[in-house]
Amino acid sequence: MKPRPAADRGSATVWTVAVVAVLCVVFGVVLALGQAVVTRHRAAGGADLAALAAADHWAEGPAVACERAQKVARAQGTRLVRCALVGDVSDVSAAAGRGPFAAEVRARAGPPSPSGSPSPAPRAAVP
Repeated sequence: MKPRPAADRGSATVWTVAVVAVLCVVFGVVLALGQAVVTRHRAAGGADLAALAAADHWAEGPAVACERAQKVARAQGTRLVRCALVGDVSDVSAAAGRGPFAAEVRARAGPPSPSGSPSPAPRAAVP
């Protein structure tokens, strides 16, 4: 049997450490992407429900409708960024997360409009 060259001694340890380091980086990236997706879904759900709540209370005026949207957004763990009523259609934006994982989503809710008819200009906006 041939003797091993002395230069190869311990190289498996170096390769193992390198592979473990690469796997840790990949795992960290996957976790960060997962957190970003969860944050975006939370913002989308909060925006959808807030828009539905505002559209449900459009007849009570923009202030009441947007206050209801604010309460629903807060209950979903999101922040209401923008709320506007265009007739009986609500248009809201909700945000979730902070820093690099922040996401803001816009949602609209109301009765269906006839195809081809443009939306009227916003009547009132409440931040």
